[in-house]
Amino acid sequence: MPDTMFHSLQFVPLLPLHLIYVLAGLCLLLTAVGFLRRMRGTVLRLVASALLLFWLSGPHILHKQYRTLPETALVLVDQSPSMDLKQRAAVARQAASILNSHVPEGLSLRTVTVRGSHGSGTQLTEALAQAVTDIPPDQFAGAIMITDGESSDASSHLPDSLNPSDGHEGHTAVPLHVLLTASGEEKDRRLRILQAPPYAVIGQPATLKVEIDDAGPDTTPGAPATLSVRTDGGEPMEMQVQTGAPQTIEIPITHPGKTLISLSASELPGEVSTLNNRDVISVNGVRDRLKVLLVSGAPNQGERVWRRLLKADPSVDLVHFTILRPPSKDDGTPLSDLALIPFPIRELFYQKINQFDLIILDGFENQAILPQSYLRNIARFVRSGGGLFLIAGPEFTGPGSLQDTPLGDVLPAHVAPDASSIVTGRFRPHMTNEGLRHPVTSDLLGAPSGSSLPAPTPDHQPTTSPGEWGPWYRYLRPDSTSGDVLLETGDKTPLLVLNRVEQGRVALMLSDQIWLWSRGEDGGGPQAELLRRISHWLMKEPDLEEDRLLAKFEDGGLHVTLRSARDTPPSSVSVRAPDGQQTTLALKTTGTGTASAFMTADQPGIWEISDGTHRIFAAPPLEDPAEYGELRATASLLKPVVTASRGSIRWIGDNPKKMTIPALTLASPSHFASDNNALSFPQRHASVMTGSDSRALLPSWLVLCCFLALMLLAWYRENRL
Repeated sequence: MPDTMFHSLQFVPLLPLHLIYVLAGLCLLLTAVGFLRRMRGTVLRLVASALLLFWLSGPHILHKQYRTLPETALVLVDQSPSMDLKQRAAVARQAASILNSHVPEGLSLRTVTVRGSHGSGTQLTEALAQAVTDIPPDQFAGAIMITDGESSDASSHLPDSLNPSDGHEGHTAVPLHVLLTASGEEKDRRLRILQAPPYAVIGQPATLKVEIDDAGPDTTPGAPATLSVRTDGGEPMEMQVQTGAPQTIEIPITHPGKTLISLSASELPGEVSTLNNRDVISVNGVRDRLKVLLVSGAPNQGERVWRRLLKADPSVDLVHFTILRPPSKDDGTPLSDLALIPFPIRELFYQKINQFDLIILDGFENQAILPQSYLRNIARFVRSGGGLFLIAGPEFTGPGSLQDTPLGDVLPAHVAPDASSIVTGRFRPHMTNEGLRHPVTSDLLGAPSGSSLPAPTPDHQPTTSPGEWGPWYRYLRPDSTSGDVLLETGDKTPLLVLNRVEQGRVALMLSDQIWLWSRGEDGGGPQAELLRRISHWLMKEPDLEEDRLLAKFEDGGLHVTLRSARDTPPSSVSVRAPDGQQTTLALKTTGTGTASAFMTADQPGIWEISDGTHRIFAAPPLEDPAEYGELRATASLLKPVVTASRGSIRWIGDNPKKMTIPALTLASPSHFASDNNALSFPQRHASVMTGSDSRALLPSWLVLCCFLALMLLAWYRENRL
């Protein structure tokens, strides 16, 4: 820019100001005396004194050189995910390139690319505010947004970033111009989820509330639309609805874990995209308060362990009874003196048995407490889907043992009823090969993984080594087992056996000394975690299923994990995309009992994964739901702030090869918005001083000559007759 010269007058006194003031006072005094005495030449002496005083004040002419600074305008190029539709992103980039190639003199452009905001949509106003901080206020001319008009932080008032203060009174706001990457207002249909519960009780419906909205020209609320609902990839259920009206849908939750619900709205003719016509909701199926019945035999050390474990679980309702006085005990104590309630066997094992999810018998010795019919009820309870957990001690081999009742048909092991079946001596439990793969025991803290531990020994000398659990001192030796043996002794005797019986499950612990771990005996062990896992496996907790197929979307693709306790698990899985395309994925072993696979997948909707036995569903989450909420190109969101800033909105088309880009111009602040054919910015005339010099206004020789001439003329006038 050319330099501009400015001139100004400044004073550089030759004497201190107080001396100049004293001299001025003396001159005025002498002049006053001369006028009072009517002395000739007084006026000439006054002029000479004034000339001398003016010269002593040091008048100088200051010459300043200024260079005009260019105005700076911001160009914000929207490259958010919604710009991927059609050719919006390419149009925006091409428009920015054209603007930068036709910049008028006195104006410079600074281009800023705006991406998505990771969950908050496109925030153009925030991006503008951040970019403006690097531009001096007196050089900021305005901004241009090249976008589809979908800005999640658009407001109706003028933001501070468009109203910079340059330190001068009367400054005005700078303009915001918007170039929209379309040919005009577009229309779009959107499916909105108004209400969706994160979880629902199994057996009860999950209530959803959704709404279908149409926006854009030629759309009106109340138009007919079709809503399609699909649960876990099943057959779709279609219903006729009206746009703009909330719809309530009830979806039955039939199994624990995730239930994927896919919803889609019918296409609106001429709409810009169907991406926001569909959505997937995940509802987690949970049980309504798991009910557990704990029956303890004679008081034992394990009772407190069970109560502390089950009472601490907020999802469990515990009913606990301890058999303190069996019917066979007769010591002559009058019934009126017994402070014991009768054991409600009829209520528990006949009337309300089906209300429980799990029955735990801890050291329970029957001794004719439960009639055969009630024991058959427990066996029937297991076969119909209930869980049974037995902790067996010496009472298991005595007369009336539970294994010799109708309940024995569902137990996973049998112990010979003689003293040789009770083994005493120090031993350490450890996992079997099945236990290493089974989720109940696979990753227990400190689990010994070897199978070469010594057999039980009668001595109690500590032999703890790193990675071993604490010892127990008694167990039962079964003569037959069925199901999965997860824990065993050093001589391969089963300790923990799990089995499925028709629809139900049974667990048998062949030792009553797991409570030693809670006391920290020789290092202790994961007693609470093991009992919790066994209990929840019996109650069919999905995370503890030994054969389970899992899938999740992460890192831009589909991760599939197969957990299997089988010796020969499947080597591949079949994946069906939402568009019906089938893909076979080979599984790679990643650990004991687990294998996984990965494939790139970004297609929205429900994906189906199957290994031939299990079938599961997964859906990729939207990275930025707010970004895909509104997809149409529109001027309605940014129009208020554009109007307030005296900017303009232009539709430049949706074809990068055929665009209409207005020219850029600079105008006076009062007329910059009057040109309808250009993007006009105000000239703010910011400048910077490049140099300065000064010269004395009155040369010394000239002042001396004039002063002497005036004084001689005054002397001449005074002495003239």
